[in-house]
Amino acid sequence: MLIFILCLLLIFLLYAFIPSYINKQKFFNKKHKNENAIYLTFDDGPSEYTEELLDLLKKYDVKASFFCVANFAKERPELIKKMQEEGHYIALHSLRHKNFMLQGVGQTKRDLEDSIKIMKELGVDIKYYRAPWGDTNFYLLQALKKKGLQLIYWHVMAEDWEGNTTKDVICQKLLSRTKGGDIICLHDGRGENEAPFRTIQALKMALPLFLEKGYEFKTIDEYEI
Repeated sequence: MLIFILCLLLIFLLYAFIPSYINKQKFFNKKHKNENAIYLTFDDGPSEYTEELLDLLKKYDVKASFFCVANFAKERPELIKKMQEEGHYIALHSLRHKNFMLQGVGQTKRDLEDSIKIMKELGVDIKYYRAPWGDTNFYLLQALKKKGLQLIYWHVMAEDWEGNTTKDVICQKLLSRTKGGDIICLHDGRGENEAPFRTIQALKMALPLFLEKGYEFKTIDEYEI
C-alpha cells in the first residue's frame, strides 16, 4: 500500500507539480523592464460585474486584458462583444475554472479544445492563456506549445478575491506593489462576498493615481515575453 501511495505521489510530482512550479518560477523571476507601462488583466469573468468594470475602464480610457472562462463567456456574449468594441484584449482562462494539477490528459485535452472552440464561436482568436491559479500539468504545457498559445502569469496580485478584504486594502496593495513593466492580475468574477464589486471600487481610486504617476496601460499582446 505504501509503495502504491509513493508511486501516485511520484506521478503527481512529475506530471503536475514540478512542471507547474518550474514554469511559474521562470516567469516570476524575469527582470522587470525599465518602462512606465503596466498591464492590467482580469480573470474569472465575464460576470454580472463586468459591464460596470468596462464602463469604469472606458471613463479613464484604460485598456485591459480579460482572461475569460469560456463557459462564462458563452453565457454573456454581449460582454465579449463590448470588450472587443472598446479595444480590450481577450484571452483564455480555461473552460470551467478547474485546477489542471488535478486533471488527467483526457480532461485537460477536452477542456482546452472545448474552450478554444467556444471562444472562436464568439469571434475571439485565442493567442494567450492563463491557467486557473496558474497551475498547469505536463500535457497542458505541451498542448499550448503545439497550438502556438503563450502562457501568461502575473507579477502583482492584490488578493481581491478574499471575502474579508476591503477596497482600501486592495487599492493600497496595487499602488505599493506595482512597478513599471508589471502584469497585474485582478478578478471580474467569482470570489467571496461580492469580491468583484470591491475590486471595481478599489480601481475607482487606483486608476487615476496610476495615471497621475505617468503610467501607461497596455494590453497583454504588447508585453514582451
